Amino acid sequence: MADVPLFVISDYVSSERRITPSWSISQLKAKLEPITGIPPSCQRISLKTSSNEKIAIEAPDEDSVYLQQFPLVPYAELLITDTRPVSARPNFSNTADVEKYVLPEEEYEKKTDSVLAWKKAEKLGRFDPNAPSHEQAKIAALAQEIEARGIAVGKRCKVGGDDSRRGEIMYVGDVKEIPGVGAWVGVQLDEPVGKNDGSIGGTRYWGGESELKRGVFVRPERVEVGDFPVLDDLEDMEEI
Repeated sequence: MADVPLFVISDYVSSERRITPSWSISQLKAKLEPITGIPPSCQRISLKTSSNEKIAIEAPDEDSVYLQQFPLVPYAELLITDTRPVSARPNFSNTADVEKYVLPEEEYEKKTDSVLAWKKAEKLGRFDPNAPSHEQAKIAALAQEIEARGIAVGKRCKVGGDDSRRGEIMYVGDVKEIPGVGAWVGVQLDEPVGKNDGSIGGTRYWGGESELKRGVFVRPERVEVGDFPVLDDLEDMEEI
């Protein structure tokens, strides 16, 4: 009798396998162990047919009962349940205790097909001989942007072109906790719709600790300085 393709499904496995009907139940369980990780004595097998009926693949003497005695049809599901207590089952999804290989840095630097080798060849990042000048150019451009926009501590502004995000400039300068070179502008918004309370990464740039998140750090191009008084939500009430 020809092999029958079935879907073998367990907690950690879902794959198509070809099953030989002349196998005994014991032979099937032995072949399923390396696939599912479940010992034969702890396997409970059922066959799920196209009508969603589940037929138990079991017998008092599993050595003498063969799979051809069950209604095997192509692409039916063979469900394997682990009867061991949960505490006794190996957790194959937890890789915390799996020993991992780490390539020594000196070996990685010798490789010719790595990202590092590609960066060296293309003179990118720290391998760019002009990298320092690029950084200096960006720092200078941000400083020029700050001056051109009239950005200074104590001035009123709005952020990101959103008229409702008004506030006061509280800080202008480097923020070591944020990646990237050049100056940032710290704004305390009038409303608690910011990202922080004036501190970031454990460093406080203005004010005191507060549960209200009114602070944001943005690049100068997102700040518009001007006469932007605190919005009065009750002002529109006069028109009702």
